[in-house]
Amino acid sequence: MKNEQVKYATLKIGGMTCAMCVKTVENVLSRLDGVSEASVNLATEKATIGYRDDRFDLTQVKKAIESSGYLYLGAEGDETEKTVEESLVKDLRLKKVRIWTGLIAGTLLMIPMFVHIHFPISIHYLQLVISTPVFFFLSLPIFRAAFVSLKNRSLNMDVMYAMGIGVAFVASVFGTFEIILTHEFMFYETAIFLATFLTIGRYLESKAKGKTSASIKRLMGLQPKTATVIRNDVEMEIAIESVQIGDVVVVKPGEKIPVDGEVLSGESYVDESMISGEPTPIFKQEGDSVIGGTINQNGVLKFTATKIGKDTVLAQIIRMVEQAQGSKPPVQQLADKAVAWFIPTILTIATIAFLVWYFIIGETLLFSLTTLISILVIACPCALGLATPTAVTVGIGRGAELGILIKNGSTLEIADHVTTVVFDKTGTLTIGEPEVADVFSPKMSATEFIAIAAGVEKNSEHPLASAVVKYADSLGITIQQTDAFESVGGKGVLARIGDRKIVLGNAKFLEENQIVLSDDFISQIDRFNGEGKTVIVVAIDGEAKGIIAIADQIQPSAIRTVENLQKSGRSVALITGDNARAAKAIAQKAGIERILAEVLPQGKAAEVKRLQKNGEVIAFVGDGINDAPALAQSDVGIAIGSGTDIAMESADIVLMKNDLTNIVAALQLSRKVMSKIRQNLFWAFAYNVALVPVAAGILTPLFGITFRPELGGAAMALSSVTVISLSLMLKNFVPEIRKTGKDG
Repeated sequence: MKNEQVKYATLKIGGMTCAMCVKTVENVLSRLDGVSEASVNLATEKATIGYRDDRFDLTQVKKAIESSGYLYLGAEGDETEKTVEESLVKDLRLKKVRIWTGLIAGTLLMIPMFVHIHFPISIHYLQLVISTPVFFFLSLPIFRAAFVSLKNRSLNMDVMYAMGIGVAFVASVFGTFEIILTHEFMFYETAIFLATFLTIGRYLESKAKGKTSASIKRLMGLQPKTATVIRNDVEMEIAIESVQIGDVVVVKPGEKIPVDGEVLSGESYVDESMISGEPTPIFKQEGDSVIGGTINQNGVLKFTATKIGKDTVLAQIIRMVEQAQGSKPPVQQLADKAVAWFIPTILTIATIAFLVWYFIIGETLLFSLTTLISILVIACPCALGLATPTAVTVGIGRGAELGILIKNGSTLEIADHVTTVVFDKTGTLTIGEPEVADVFSPKMSATEFIAIAAGVEKNSEHPLASAVVKYADSLGITIQQTDAFESVGGKGVLARIGDRKIVLGNAKFLEENQIVLSDDFISQIDRFNGEGKTVIVVAIDGEAKGIIAIADQIQPSAIRTVENLQKSGRSVALITGDNARAAKAIAQKAGIERILAEVLPQGKAAEVKRLQKNGEVIAFVGDGINDAPALAQSDVGIAIGSGTDIAMESADIVLMKNDLTNIVAALQLSRKVMSKIRQNLFWAFAYNVALVPVAAGILTPLFGITFRPELGGAAMALSSVTVISLSLMLKNFVPEIRKTGKDG
């Protein structure tokens, strides 16, 4: 059976208020035909769904969401963005009206408690007249949401709150007309203030939620609306959607580069800080790549469009960050389990408290009813539901601003536990631009030797091969053409030029091909290896003819990065296909003691797996195609920004800037986010553990303190806002390695 490729879509959903709403929407979406997975982020009010094309129907998604009582506000990338913004502004405006109405009405209802005023009608009837329209204006959304929740067989916070304010208002009405209850059961101001405090909490929550996704909005704001292109020798301005691959695009000083491309002519500095986090502008000239959304500074650039629309680097970053913000780290499971039991537990506690106070202890019905209402409104699963997604959303967004793309929430949690960081050598720990350092050719002229070696290497894509070809070009040597070529992964190549058979590769490869190396050759190989150079031996017609020694400089940031990783208590290792002596020379320069040498490309993943079996949590850092299996095998795969597309696809963290200190920054960010999540969960649990017993009246026998429902409502609203505010502190996160040059 043919494997169906899973695609992803991000949906905007309104009306969710707590973790139980999230669970309801996830269940509804997961049951739809064609949907393989669904994850909802309460902080961003978005759902990320995985689906298969042949059975996916967006109209069914809309119908399912709306039938479950929530608002479908469109999918990312469609034309609903402006409509969504307008509806959010309108909703906030209406909440503000409700808040002021509730505060004014609640204050009026409290005046007779402190000031004796003679009214022509009973004060109880006057309170009923004032509070009834206000109560329904404030609480209608709460009761509507509670009804929908019960209809979906789900208990959420709206159900509890509706019960609390409903009991308070109905008891007040009964007391007003002295039906069962007496005039002392006057909870009108309580019912009004409770609904008001809930609205205040949701108003502040909505405002704060908007700030959690500010980084995504900034990234989206980088996308230009128009582009200047040359068609039929005419320069014209067109909509960004009309740009086609192959178009010649013109960008003037101060303008944003509209799409990805390759420079045809012109020179300029380009500010790429919004993509890579690199503050220094990058010089661009003919042949260089440019990225859409970056800013051209001082010169005119003409470039060929190579990637447009959803394929541009910026679009991919936005998509990656959105999907990551919608994902859940394993620690979220703790909160999800707690929330599942939370509301039934609170309802049970509220009922037991009422029965104990009234029937067993013998307190008044007024006190027992007040206790019941207080427990119902003070317990808040919202804080638990928001603790993880808000921190993940803000943290991943902040990472994107720093040029650190984290693909999912679980990566944050795993990265916090990394014990060992394994570096690939070429192009990762080293600059990746090796150069020919020495040539040893005792049996033929250096010119002929390089002409043959470069002719063979011209067919190879290995970085060392390009170094040989560049060296020949720099000397003006005419490269000979090969008649046959075969690459043997990680070892060398077999080729033919005319009648001559060439074997080119490391010493071991030549030995495998029955080529004997003289003592003179072995001595030279040992010397080059000891200097940290990579050795290529060339044999022609079964006889070794010469050696090419290639050197690659380590990254400028390598020493500092390794030092910081080791200071943080992590082990650092180098993995390479080079021989042990060459690997040791590079490792010593970087300060690495642990070396895994002579590992073929296909063996890197096996080495990572071996380390994992020893109980180590591995972060593998690489950049090339042959690193992809190891990146995928590792617990956390980290691809540096200069790497290949396949390496970045296989990685969990992508560093947009080719600076190894960002590895430390990524691990520091992960630790900070996880710390914030634990802090949020602590306060969410502590709040409920501490205040639910207080609301149940535990302080009454000891200190005579009765906890008013209004205070419970205010505290409930405050708990959610506190959790979001703590998460928003991540927006100001700066890695210690960037602050001081040392790992703090």
